[in-house]
Amino acid sequence: MSRVSKKSLIASTIIGALVLTGSNIAAADALSELQKAEAKIFKASAKSQSKIDNIYEQTQELIAEYRNVVDEADVLRGYNDHVQRMVDDQKANIASLQNQIDGIDKIKQGVVPLMYKMIDTLEKFVELDVPMNLERRKERIEGLKTVMGNSDVTTSEQFRLVLEAYEIEANYGTIFDAYQGELDLGDRTITADFVHMGRVALIAQSLDMKHAWVWNNDSRSWDELGEEYLKPVTDTIRMARKQLPMDLTKLPVFAAGAK
Repeated sequence: MSRVSKKSLIASTIIGALVLTGSNIAAADALSELQKAEAKIFKASAKSQSKIDNIYEQTQELIAEYRNVVDEADVLRGYNDHVQRMVDDQKANIASLQNQIDGIDKIKQGVVPLMYKMIDTLEKFVELDVPMNLERRKERIEGLKTVMGNSDVTTSEQFRLVLEAYEIEANYGTIFDAYQGELDLGDRTITADFVHMGRVALIAQSLDMKHAWVWNNDSRSWDELGEEYLKPVTDTIRMARKQLPMDLTKLPVFAAGAK
């Protein structure tokens, strides 16, 4: 190998240094470019990560919403089943009520004629009974007849009124009562005081307390009483009006089956 001169070495050294310097500059530029590329990649990566995070959050919200919808659907399904059972029960009740209504119509067909018959029977009974409070009882029967012809009054209310009239008539058998009214003696009519003890005795007395009569249901007439009954009758009327305390008194009573 030939020797290299010092100038050549110096020149080589200078050239090598220049080459090295150029190489360092090139490396620095490459590093800078690399860093810029990495920065872009990092920025892009951060943006992508942000998008991923947003998508994840949206996904979680959608999942939560879906679960809520599913839960609500289960609740609604259970509620719908409950409502359906209620509807089915109401339909059954409607069918039952309709059957009852149909039955009521059939019952009415039998009850209405029965009520008319009951009113006729009650009217005949009052005519044949001891005539206590006669006018009031006749008015009650006429009222029943009027009610039966009133379309605004229900069948059940009509039947209730008929039964109530029967109950009132039954109670007359236990009432001790005095009242004032008109006494028909056949040849004349006078105002008198009446007193009755159930259906055992019905007695009338003139307002001047000088005459008294007892009802004879067999002859359907008034029999005049003797003077010995005037005071007992007066006392009985006062006891019925609570003007005297209750006490024993002598009154005429027709024995059952007596002639």
